[in-house]
Amino acid sequence: MATVSASNLTVERLVRVTSGWTMLFMHLILFIAAVLSLGFGIYAAAHMQGALAAVRIPAGVILLLLALLCAFGYFTLQPNEARVLILFGRYKGTVRESGFHWANPFYARARGRVPAQAGASIPAGQGLGARLRRVQAMQGYQPLSTKISLRAHNFNSDTLKVNDKRGNPVEIGAVIVWRVQNTAQAAFDVEDYSAFVEAQSESAIRSIASRYAYDHGEAHELTLRGGADEIAVALKQELRERLAKAGIEIEEARLTHLAYAPEIAPAMLRRQQAEAIVAARQIIVHNAVSMVHMALDELDQKNVVKLDDERRAAMVSNLLVVLCGSSEPSPVINTGTLYT
Repeated sequence: MATVSASNLTVERLVRVTSGWTMLFMHLILFIAAVLSLGFGIYAAAHMQGALAAVRIPAGVILLLLALLCAFGYFTLQPNEARVLILFGRYKGTVRESGFHWANPFYARARGRVPAQAGASIPAGQGLGARLRRVQAMQGYQPLSTKISLRAHNFNSDTLKVNDKRGNPVEIGAVIVWRVQNTAQAAFDVEDYSAFVEAQSESAIRSIASRYAYDHGEAHELTLRGGADEIAVALKQELRERLAKAGIEIEEARLTHLAYAPEIAPAMLRRQQAEAIVAARQIIVHNAVSMVHMALDELDQKNVVKLDDERRAAMVSNLLVVLCGSSEPSPVINTGTLYT
């Protein structure tokens, strides 16, 4: 797989912004100053003090507009949440510290937009932002927020039908645990990092499934069924290479579903049953021969009975029938001599 050049990746820059509480105090002072300036200006105009009113009223309007503009700079971040700062199309940095903050009100609130799915509901909010999201959804796209969650996410893939190394159709599914590690890459190097993770995860699962046989591989060959831990490591490494450009860290990747496709499942089940029966019979015959050998040695050593080759062969045959038979033997009592 081709690696991504480091020069093509966006570098994350951590920045600190003004505390929201400090700015709120200053904002209140600014708002009070604007109200007082307007009030004194109106009072001066009412008392025929035109020069004073001409200064205070415009100053009060300017201060009031400035206070209203500053109100758009507040934002909050929860633990394990970050925000990328974009000013007129340029990336200025990332804020990772949780709490109540204030930043330049001209920082963008959205980092792009993607096509909205038909019938998808946009989370309802309040005010102008909510109305804007509804209008954008009606127009066929939805905005991508500048806030990025740094929490761990689970992606449960659909059950995929893939041909294994031997060409047998198998059903496979996996669970991927991932989180955003580099906010700049996640925000600017891919369009929608969540959709990118889903697409690349399914592609990686298909790739892994096609490299290995479902089971019954050659000697010391790794299989999907027999090497769950090794397959999980290979899948995790595959995902890391695919998602490196999006700044995504893979914490865990493991298969959750593995089975033959329905069209060949009965035939494969019969084959597995036949192989199990053959393996069991091999063990039974091996142990039966050992027991017969032990029995004949005991008879010879203790001089219980002397058997010629013909009778020894007959005893061996009878003992093997008894030991290897699948049903209970029926004893036959010989009332004659050993040779009749």
